[in-house]
Amino acid sequence: MTFRFPSRATLRSLLLLLLVAVIAAPGCARFKTRSKDANEGVPVEQLYTKGHNLMTYGNWDAAATVYKRLVAQYPYGPYTEQALMETAYAQYKSGDNDDAISTIDRFIRTYPTHRNIAYLYYLRGLVDSSRDTVFLQRVWKLDTSRRDLATPMQAYNDFKTVADRYPNSRYADDARQRMGALRNMFARHELETALYYIRRGAYVAAADRAKYLLETYPQSVWQNDAVATLAEAYTRLGNKTLADDARRVLQQNDPSHPWLRGEWPDYPSKLRALNPFAGERSAVDVH
Repeated sequence: MTFRFPSRATLRSLLLLLLVAVIAAPGCARFKTRSKDANEGVPVEQLYTKGHNLMTYGNWDAAATVYKRLVAQYPYGPYTEQALMETAYAQYKSGDNDDAISTIDRFIRTYPTHRNIAYLYYLRGLVDSSRDTVFLQRVWKLDTSRRDLATPMQAYNDFKTVADRYPNSRYADDARQRMGALRNMFARHELETALYYIRRGAYVAAADRAKYLLETYPQSVWQNDAVATLAEAYTRLGNKTLADDARRVLQQNDPSHPWLRGEWPDYPSKLRALNPFAGERSAVDVH
């Protein structure tokens, strides 16, 4: 049998068919992908029930996906309002902090007088105060007071909004407690900075930071350390009068403080910083 090569016209037709198939394939794939969305066209009540059930079992990502479909298909109504709130919570629980903040901000802009607006401020505070609680910080025990305090400060402001504007809401008491914890973290940040200045010989700057801590965060858990820092800074500066005043206050409020025994601040050794498994430690952690 003699083999015959196809004619140019036949080859041209085959190439044309192949080109059409290549172009049409992605379109078919997209059509198939769209057709697989089981939530498209589902009534709003059923979509909300499905999302709520997924939330009940802790399937946060799937719940957020269902709620997003609900909001896209039914942009107005009580189900949409509730779906937005639950979407934000699901995103928070799944660690999608940026998406959660975006959803919360959208809700606050759209429904500024909503009956549950206090919850949205409270939830935004939770999201921002948990942004630094990431895997490496849990494993290596990193101190959040040494990190950028912009998001914790935003969290503090949101909790303060709940406590001040909505004092009778169910979230107000917890918001106040979280404000206290954040204030202690901010105070520790100031103390860490003051001790850094002392170690570098910047005693005036150290005293200024310690005074700022005492004035801005009174009654924090670090107030006695701040007084000890003042005593140390004034002693190094040779200001006996102010150093004695700080010592007297410290003896009255914390007579067992290690500074009074000459054992504070106790800075970690430089060798410790070379150990990747040692975690973080500062002079604040000595007692």
